[in-house]
Amino acid sequence: MTITDLVLDGPHGNLPVRLYPVPDGVTCVAGLVWAHGGGFMHGDLDMAEADHVARTLAGRGVAVVSVDYRLCPEVDRDDVDASVEVGGVRFPVAHDELAFVFRWAVETGLGVPSGTWSLGGASAGGNLAAGVSLRLRDDATEPAGTTSVPPSGTAERPTPRSVVLAYPVLHEALPTPSPELAEKIAALPEGRDFPPDVVRTMNANYLGHRRGSGSPYAFPGGADLRGLPPTMIVNSDHDALRSSGEAYAAELAAAGTDVHLVREDGTFHGHLNDPEHPGCARSLARMAAWLTVDGLVGTTHEPPIRPEPPRSS
Repeated sequence: MTITDLVLDGPHGNLPVRLYPVPDGVTCVAGLVWAHGGGFMHGDLDMAEADHVARTLAGRGVAVVSVDYRLCPEVDRDDVDASVEVGGVRFPVAHDELAFVFRWAVETGLGVPSGTWSLGGASAGGNLAAGVSLRLRDDATEPAGTTSVPPSGTAERPTPRSVVLAYPVLHEALPTPSPELAEKIAALPEGRDFPPDVVRTMNANYLGHRRGSGSPYAFPGGADLRGLPPTMIVNSDHDALRSSGEAYAAELAAAGTDVHLVREDGTFHGHLNDPEHPGCARSLARMAAWLTVDGLVGTTHEPPIRPEPPRSS
């Protein structure tokens, strides 16, 4: 496998990506644009959640583009009253960058069969992937003549074949956990928990303020999810953020979107960062099957009906 680092001319300046083609002797059957996690403020292309995931999937026939999106300023996750300063990298910078790379990957092709590109991410990267899938849906369903879509070209208005989310944070405030999950959260060791106040601070840091997002692209949980691509959600077992992944799966199903939900037994949040844990291997095998087995992924169903723009007199 010849891994290549590129720097794209992204919407906010230089944007590093890492390309993982399938190895010699392996047939490329799909592509994936992938975003690592890290609470919107940590992470890089060398962490296992980026590199190990990409290498494993490439070995199973999925070419991967791993995105080194811009990170927010760091904030102490345990300081629930921390002030969120104005400025720095905030929403929608990372969101814009992931959308840009997906469109670039589809247009460039990279040897991936047409129509097989998916979009995915883990934890905060799962948030970005879900938000971008919503934006791409809206761009693709904008009435003709609008100017909010990307410039014309071979990849104009592309949408993912599917979305893959690993233990994502999708709601601005964590949904109430089920009794089963609440019991597991209560038993989490120190440092592995994500109390609601911690999540609110992390999410406010992503936004750059505590006034709420005002955009479904920032936190797609609770938005109109009709017409999204088939979505796979792999949650960690002992993880407070599982309440967000489970709630989002229910919202997708209620919106008529095909969804496959998995709880990886015996794992904690971020288990794709632990290649030695058997749960990591199981999750990657599930993801590879979702992306490569013909007929496993469903189809994108009817999107919301968008009104035509008013005609000029």
